Amino acid sequence: MTERKSGPESGWPGPARDAGPDEEFAEQVVLVAAGLADLVLSTVGTAVGTAVDTARGLLRRSDTGELAAEAGQDLRARGRLALDRYTTRPPAHLELLARQSRYATGAHAHDG
Repeated sequence: MTERKSGPESGWPGPARDAGPDEEFAEQVVLVAAGLADLVLSTVGTAVGTAVDTARGLLRRSDTGELAAEAGQDLRARGRLALDRYTTRPPAHLELLARQSRYATGAHAHDG
């Protein structure tokens, strides 16, 4: 999965495309934190015993480095989705009502 760059057209307030290394690092930290927060909130109902058994099994794997890298990518992607979900603005309600009213009354046909 390719990561989408942040900027004015992306819909969330991140650093611009020409951001320096510090801004890129800060963006990665925010994405990981948002991904972790979303993961924690979505799995609150999971039993603790199962989580401990799973963690023990994961620590015994030989591809722990690859697994950690994939987990980091997944957390960044999840953070991006969480930020997009909570930072996008819904359309203006009154604007939608005004447009519906104009189309219902046929007023849009008289616009020049």
